[in-house]
Amino acid sequence: MDTMTFVGNATTILRIGSFTVLTDPNFLRRGQFAYLGWGLVSRRLVDPAVQPSQLPALDAVLLSHLHGDHFDRIARRQLDKEVPLLTTPQAARRLGRRGFATEALETWQTTTLQRDGEQLVVESLPAIHATGLLGRMLPPVMGSMLTHRVPGRPDRRLYISGDTLTGPHLDAIAERYPAIDAGILHCGGTRVLLRTVTMDDVQAVDAIRRLPLDRVVPVHHDDYRVFRSPVSAFIARARRHGLADRIAVPRRGETRPLFGDQ
Repeated sequence: MDTMTFVGNATTILRIGSFTVLTDPNFLRRGQFAYLGWGLVSRRLVDPAVQPSQLPALDAVLLSHLHGDHFDRIARRQLDKEVPLLTTPQAARRLGRRGFATEALETWQTTTLQRDGEQLVVESLPAIHATGLLGRMLPPVMGSMLTHRVPGRPDRRLYISGDTLTGPHLDAIAERYPAIDAGILHCGGTRVLLRTVTMDDVQAVDAIRRLPLDRVVPVHHDDYRVFRSPVSAFIARARRHGLADRIAVPRRGETRPLFGDQ
């Protein structure tokens, strides 16, 4: 069975076929500050479910962007630097200088993990953290598509949004992928310098109307003070649009089937 363990914030442990992937490693504890750049910080409100010493053996780390609530000082010190770290070119350069085995992915570029004929294809997808001047201040971000391939079986596809706003770039993803088995959405309506820089309830509903997602797992919505849009608002709005049956909200530390038919 393919599963997702929710660690907290945007950190998950994905077990897809024979592969295990860690996303956006954030292990700060309650009360500690995440550094967001330009002198901005945010206090963590809840503990993550695990620490690096409790992680399973990993095939890859998938990092949407280099922000302190997605890759923190604990991850920098304690993660195994030999595990492939798949991320944006900017984050790959910076973490490569710190000794991590980074692989940079430009938008629409892919890399493939392989084991005994089984494949996990990771593709970088367009994402927009902010527009205008703030967009230039924030680090570049990528979404991801994970496609699991086993000979003789249908492909399985998992979309991970990264810290993105909604918009036409999601339409481009839907055009490329007319069917997606599940999606992990970074929500929370993060506010930075009076601007929303991750999907709030309105934008998250728009995203699931744009994208052909069979199952939606919201994360990144209550760990830090910068979040302004609770997941309950997303669910309520989705219910009004007849979309709530797609949504599954995990508890911290909980392991759930990744795809709806499992």
